[in-house]
Amino acid sequence: MTAAVLGVRALNRALLERQFLLRRVHRGAGEVVEPLAGMQAQEPDAPYVGLWARLADFAPGDLSGMLTGRDAVRATMMRATLHLMTARDYIALRPVLQSVLDRALSGSPFATQLHGVDLDAVAEVGRAAFAEQPRTRAEVKRLLAQRWPQADPTALVYAVSYLVPLIQIPPRGVWGSTAQATWATVDSWLGRPLPPAAAPDDLLLRYLAAFGPATIGDMRAWSGLAGIGEVVERLRPRLRTFADERGRTLFDVPGAPLPAADVPAPVRFLPWFDNVLVAYAERARIVADRHRTTVVTDHLGHPPLLVDGFVRGCWRITREGGIATLEIEVLEPLSDADTGAVTAEGERLLEFVAADADSWDIRVRDSA
Repeated sequence: MTAAVLGVRALNRALLERQFLLRRVHRGAGEVVEPLAGMQAQEPDAPYVGLWARLADFAPGDLSGMLTGRDAVRATMMRATLHLMTARDYIALRPVLQSVLDRALSGSPFATQLHGVDLDAVAEVGRAAFAEQPRTRAEVKRLLAQRWPQADPTALVYAVSYLVPLIQIPPRGVWGSTAQATWATVDSWLGRPLPPAAAPDDLLLRYLAAFGPATIGDMRAWSGLAGIGEVVERLRPRLRTFADERGRTLFDVPGAPLPAADVPAPVRFLPWFDNVLVAYAERARIVADRHRTTVVTDHLGHPPLLVDGFVRGCWRITREGGIATLEIEVLEPLSDADTGAVTAEGERLLEFVAADADSWDIRVRDSA
């Protein structure tokens, strides 16, 4: 049987629906973080903006309360990058990703500075230090330097960060806080250890539910895991398959939504490194090919603006005196209707991010 072909717009609408970007939903923050399969959190405020873009009644205290109440954590996960996860998801999924972190360490510049060092011993000393009490990396670096004076101390402490499951604890990550990054072990912070490493089947099913339909390469790009092909073959009887316009096989979980390609998509301001941008090896479903270099290379890390479901620009908020200015750089001219929608949504963004400003301003300019 020939697989049904899904075009770029159909894949775009599937992504937006599963990422709660076709309409804001009336749910709590905890009810959305898990279906999203985690949220990028390198920038402390990114998950807050991401949830604001997705939830109808989101208040920053909802997420801050989850972090201080230890119902959610900020920790290194997929692709060895910092993510916001529920504590339950972190406990279940973190062991699956240890191989990703091991490989990230071995391929990092730190590895060449640690030749001849017993990394198991480094990990145990670091684990004990972070378990005794929450500490900054700088504090643990000094302890490790005393034990291994011949090794680069920065490489030592980052080895611990890769090898030991650590959680970046509040007040770092709390809305409005500028606290220094401080870390604790999962056992000491959540009161229970991680289970043994399991097969990645559940992790990939979670990915497909949040981002599918997707190729094996997409799954690999999102997770950082090796050996994805073997896992997908094992899961194949439980999956449905499609093809994209280039003939590549797309895998999906049964029952996941596939909206019509012509469903309207609202303007959305997304945060830094939102997962809709980094969850695929091939990003045409969210970034048009003509803008790929600008968005993925030149502007990677700039928070994106979605118009009709696709990245059409980026944004930033600057402050001078009591004025908060939303500066929007669009990749190509917008229609009058789209400009009006961008301005209206921009006002809502300023109300969320800069509620304390005396006044707001919005400036839209072409990247050319």
